[in-house]
Amino acid sequence: MFNAMILFILAGLAEIGGGYLVWLWLREAKSFWYGILGGLILILYGVIPTLQRFPDFGRVYAAYGGVFIFLAVLWGWGIDHKVPDIYDWIGAAICLVGVSIILWAPRH
Repeated sequence: MFNAMILFILAGLAEIGGGYLVWLWLREAKSFWYGILGGLILILYGVIPTLQRFPDFGRVYAAYGGVFIFLAVLWGWGIDHKVPDIYDWIGAAICLVGVSIILWAPRH
C-alpha cells in the first residue's frame, strides 16, 4: 500500500508540475524551455502509473484521479498561494475515500 501511494503522489506531482510549467510558458509568457521541461515531465507522468502493481488500467487511473484532486488543492495552496476553503478540503477528502474504495475494497 505504501508503494502504491508513493507512486500515486509521484505521478500527481509530475502531472501537476509538468502542466504548471506548460501553463507558465503559454499563459504567462515564460521561456520556451518551460514548455519543453513541462512536456518532458508530462512524459514521465505517463510512465509512473505503469509501475503500479494493480492489474487494471481503469482502476489505477480512476484512483489516481482522486489523488490528483487532493494534490491539486495542495499545489494551489502552496505554489499559487490560493488558500483552500472548507469545500475544497471536503471535496478532496471525499475523493480520497473514493480512492480507498476503488483500490482496496474486497472483491471476489
